[in-house]
Amino acid sequence: MVRDYENVIGLEIHLELKTKSKLFCSCPNQETDSPNLNVCPICLGHPGVLPALNKEAVVRALKLGLALDGKISNDCHFDRKNYFYPDLPKGYQISQYQRPLIKGGIVKTNLGAVRLQRIHLEEDTAKLFHWENESLLDFNRAGIPLLEIVTEPEIKSPIQAKIFLEELQKIIRYLEISDADMEKGQLRCDANISLRPKGDKRLYPKTEIKNLNSFKAVEKTLAFEVIRQRELWDRDEPPRYQATRGWDGEETIEQRGKEEEQDYRYFPEPDLPPLNKSTFKEQGIDLEILKKGLSELPIDKRKRFIREYGFSLSGAELLTENKKMADYTDKVVSGFKNWLLSLETIEGSEKEAWRGNKKQFSKLLSKWLINNLMVWQKRARGEEFCVSPENFADFLIAVYEKKITGVIAREVLEKMFNTGKDVGRVLGEYDFKAAGSKVELGDVIRKVVEDNPEIVEKYKGGKQVVIQYLIGQAMKRTRGKAEPNAIKRLLEEKLKN
Repeated sequence: MVRDYENVIGLEIHLELKTKSKLFCSCPNQETDSPNLNVCPICLGHPGVLPALNKEAVVRALKLGLALDGKISNDCHFDRKNYFYPDLPKGYQISQYQRPLIKGGIVKTNLGAVRLQRIHLEEDTAKLFHWENESLLDFNRAGIPLLEIVTEPEIKSPIQAKIFLEELQKIIRYLEISDADMEKGQLRCDANISLRPKGDKRLYPKTEIKNLNSFKAVEKTLAFEVIRQRELWDRDEPPRYQATRGWDGEETIEQRGKEEEQDYRYFPEPDLPPLNKSTFKEQGIDLEILKKGLSELPIDKRKRFIREYGFSLSGAELLTENKKMADYTDKVVSGFKNWLLSLETIEGSEKEAWRGNKKQFSKLLSKWLINNLMVWQKRARGEEFCVSPENFADFLIAVYEKKITGVIAREVLEKMFNTGKDVGRVLGEYDFKAAGSKVELGDVIRKVVEDNPEIVEKYKGGKQVVIQYLIGQAMKRTRGKAEPNAIKRLLEEKLKN
């Protein structure tokens, strides 16, 4: 019998916050190749030491919670999560369990919204290195502030899980609370998955795959588990207990049974006071000011770029890939709009003027920004654009007005990219030999007509489409440095005689 199943997927994400110091001590929160350099008695778990909460970490956690419409707790406290493992210096981890900092929240994606269960603060563990017959510990990471972000078990497919993670990473980077680089371990993901017969609302024992370090790994791991668990269900042998498995790049391998909540013996952390709105005020944290200062989220920016600027979905996605690129695009559009609306020839209201020109401009911007400037920037591996948004807007205006066209325009932009100069200085200081005048092009047209008598006869005989061949020959002679429409006009005039 063929059964129909649905996937029940939930993700637990651990995010390293970008703070100057660790969560409960003043040790630097920074990468270093020197093991056990950024450590002190507090993050090493020495007896008698007392933790002190990092305000900066709390602010960054609150920013994410507010951006995702989470409910900020008015009665939050830290707990001790008790378990023994060599990378846990105190024998327990300071985390939040019963009363997390943020409850709920939602991440909107192109494949639908994913609700969050909770966002809470906790400290990271040390790093374990296994070498031959020895295991080595580096405590530099111990005590780094983490956010644990837990979704509801409502993700339906491996691709939706991947898209969700990509969107979450963009949001985190827009808010500038973390670099969220998965390759560096700043964003780590544990994936939980179970299957159930379609229509059945019960939750069955889940399988957790830990420490997935790329979007592709999350998708491939879950896709493998869907097949593996489907086969178990088809044999009437569904998973009977919660288990933890590892991913080796090809398949998941069972490691151990998964701990239950009671195994951690949670109890309130006695050395840290509770967090609530009163303590936020005492620490100078104003939730209203934080909320007003939040960046526009990536999905909202994409929608605005499509609605207001006329970009395609794919163009909007590329131009909002990161906050710097999106801000750059906004400034370029603003510069062009200001110029457009200042023209005496523009009629109607500002909205009407922009509506009549934005489609042509969006195509122009997409062509020169996405296909040229962004490509060169990636090759240069620079974070800042070598062409300012104001200079790029001026370049687009020059192209829009057909002051520069074709290959000349590309050469001008490339020179602007390499020198940082504006379009006016580049045109004034460098020799761009454009075959643009009627006299210059006249010699080219005459030569093309003389060299192609058969094509000319076909054109005069009524087969006017062959003029495209003659235009191509003229463009070759000018090495692409002439305006095709100008060549066409001159050819038509010449061929009338």
